[in-house]
Amino acid sequence: MEEDEEEALCFLDRVLEEEEGEVFDYGDGELEPITPLNRVFKGEIEKGLEMKKLVLSGFMASEEIYINQLEALLLPMRPLRAAATSSQPVLTIQQVETIFYKIQEIFQIHKEFYDALYPNIQQWDEKVTVGHLFQKLASQLGVYKAFVDNYKVALETAEKCSQANSQFQKISEDLKVKGPKDSKDCTTTVTMEALLYKPIDRVTRSTLVLHDLLKHTPKDHPDFPLLQDALRISQNFLSSINEEIDPRRTAVTTPKGEARQLVKDGFLVEVSESSRKLRHVFLFTDLLLCAKMKKTAVGRHQQYECKWYIPLADLTFQTLDDSDFCPSIQVLPEYEIEEMKIKISVLKNEIQKEKKAPKGQSRVDRLRKKMNEQESWLLLHSPTIPFRIHNKHGKSYQFLLSSDYERSEWRESIQKLQKKDLQACVLSSVELQVLTSSCFKLRTVHNIPVTSNKDDEETPGLYGFLHVIVHSAKGFKESANLYCTLEVDSYGYFVSKAKTRVFRDTTEPQWNEEFEIELEGSQYLRILCYEKCYDKSMLNKDDNEIVDKIMGKGQVQLDPQTVQSKNWHMDVIEMNGIKVEFSMKFTSRDLSLKRTPSKKQSGVFGVKINVVTKRERSKVPYIVRQCIEEVEKRGIDEVGIYRISGVATDIQALKLAFDTNTKDILVMLSDMDINAIAGTLKLYFRELPEPLLTDRLYPAFMEGISLSDPAAKENCMMHLLRSLPDPNLMTFLTLLEHLKRVAEKEPINKMSLHNLATVFGPTLLRPSESESTKAQHITSASDIWSHDVMAQVQVLLYYLQHPPISFAELKRNTLYFSTDV
Repeated sequence: MEEDEEEALCFLDRVLEEEEGEVFDYGDGELEPITPLNRVFKGEIEKGLEMKKLVLSGFMASEEIYINQLEALLLPMRPLRAAATSSQPVLTIQQVETIFYKIQEIFQIHKEFYDALYPNIQQWDEKVTVGHLFQKLASQLGVYKAFVDNYKVALETAEKCSQANSQFQKISEDLKVKGPKDSKDCTTTVTMEALLYKPIDRVTRSTLVLHDLLKHTPKDHPDFPLLQDALRISQNFLSSINEEIDPRRTAVTTPKGEARQLVKDGFLVEVSESSRKLRHVFLFTDLLLCAKMKKTAVGRHQQYECKWYIPLADLTFQTLDDSDFCPSIQVLPEYEIEEMKIKISVLKNEIQKEKKAPKGQSRVDRLRKKMNEQESWLLLHSPTIPFRIHNKHGKSYQFLLSSDYERSEWRESIQKLQKKDLQACVLSSVELQVLTSSCFKLRTVHNIPVTSNKDDEETPGLYGFLHVIVHSAKGFKESANLYCTLEVDSYGYFVSKAKTRVFRDTTEPQWNEEFEIELEGSQYLRILCYEKCYDKSMLNKDDNEIVDKIMGKGQVQLDPQTVQSKNWHMDVIEMNGIKVEFSMKFTSRDLSLKRTPSKKQSGVFGVKINVVTKRERSKVPYIVRQCIEEVEKRGIDEVGIYRISGVATDIQALKLAFDTNTKDILVMLSDMDINAIAGTLKLYFRELPEPLLTDRLYPAFMEGISLSDPAAKENCMMHLLRSLPDPNLMTFLTLLEHLKRVAEKEPINKMSLHNLATVFGPTLLRPSESESTKAQHITSASDIWSHDVMAQVQVLLYYLQHPPISFAELKRNTLYFSTDV
């Protein structure tokens, strides 16, 4: 067999004979037993010293292999040194000394250690001591320090000599390593570069085995203080060299001896067996590994379990057109996602209150645990953007991401590695276990990105509205059709919030578009720049699949000190040679929730609805009728209509036109982006001095929606509609029928009744400031948001799901009911 670990098993068979036991592998710094790969315990080993023998046996298995590897390095050293003084030298004496520096001494140290330790294991009993041997091994680590200091120079020298001398190149690529005694394969072929890495890789192994030996050595045993001393020396040595070279943290050795580097890791949602699973994905220099955290007993080391891996040489990116592979994706209605956000927000408020309460810590811990569960659920169910990868010799896999930014990062990282000359690797079960075990130490992302995993000192992020103007971009080498999207983080993941118009056939787009983006604990703003694809044949069947090409991407931190000033803050994001110029300012939620009456009663925004309809001599305000008509004419098929932000400058232009009753309103509406028109309608209802469903009736709406008896709820909710002033009722019923028509096109526009209720519920019901401050249980605008939004959404949803409601029918029934509420 070629693999070191499988040869180690042959050694163990020889040492332990027929004895059943667990094999411990220290090949990559992993202390945990490799239980699935060889014999397992039939019962618990009762004696600690018996366990100690098994630990030593596992270590000795890898020690024999290591000695054989050092010996293979020494084999060409002697003839090369002899030839250096001849008439036909392959290398100079200096080159030989540099490449093979300290190898002879390291070999001697380990040969003596092995020869002294081996008989002790064969004649094992409770009196056997080995601590002095490990103590001596640790005291000789200074030789390793010299080797580590010279390691990079040795590698560079060997590479230069290979390039300059074909004879040495052949020698360095074809070194023979003997297998352990009794192994089926006598030798394996390894490169010199791989063997020179072995001492670097070996430098931590004695430290790792010492931890386990101490664990299974009684404190009154003569070995205990000697092993403790050896561990202290080893740890001090490792600390001294970790700054210079730390293979434990960044790399793990492959069977061929190459240093396999961890390039990127993170938590992704995998679609597996038609359900969503949270995975920790590790990108190494030669393969992609998908793992999940194993459940372990309290106090045990956490471990990963490998679900699958793909060699990068075999990995391709799959689109739907490549095959008919497409696992069904469970996409939850957006209202469920929004409801969970509100629940989390309520929990956050409760945690903050409990922190101030005496003896509130135990309750805080319980609330944190509950919030962690809810945020983890959100993290699992929110992503919808597919990231498909394919093993050209096997299966395909699909992840779901919340952002095209992440998908682009993963794809770019993999493609960069694939530009190198990669060989397909096939891992044995032992090697795979070793690699998976190393993931716990190598990982750079330790916790799933939820609020409950953050320290209390960390910034909670911003809540409110971020105003962003995307000005322009430079640095494009060729003319293209260009646009930008904006993303912010929310509840541990990033969400796309806005999109500029496409600026056609240019190298210097000038968008100058303003957006209002809602922030929910956000700390970062991302800008992605795309080239628009107009080729219909390139369109993907999957609605979530973005086929437009990413030209660049970047992000900025939302520093509260910077963005909370009243003035605009200008900034530039540099991305792949492209510079995007933008400005931003922030409005807190407390301010943004206020309904402020307009000082100019001649307009329509911020003016009471009865004043506007009386002036216009209409039953429904002109602005509402015109916006609805335009959306139904050309926006009803638009994906995310009413959810995607319109350009703020366009919305402000429409607001001004309606306020001044401009004659060109109809022309403006026909030319304007449909999301700006939808945004203008939402802004109108948001800026009403009191909500459309009135401040007076708000408490009754909240009580009515909470009734459990269907008949009582129906009676109450219809009674409340009858109680509305006529202009409010007519406008509400008009909007209600419009939203139902929008929801009929849900398969196309992705806007269900629940989604629309989430968008419009708070806008139509949120009380004005004077009313909201009357409620004693509410202490801030944030509390209004946390506690009442879900109920506001449910009220609108009730009417949206109700059979058609006629104004005339409602008024006819008024005679039979009192209008007092």
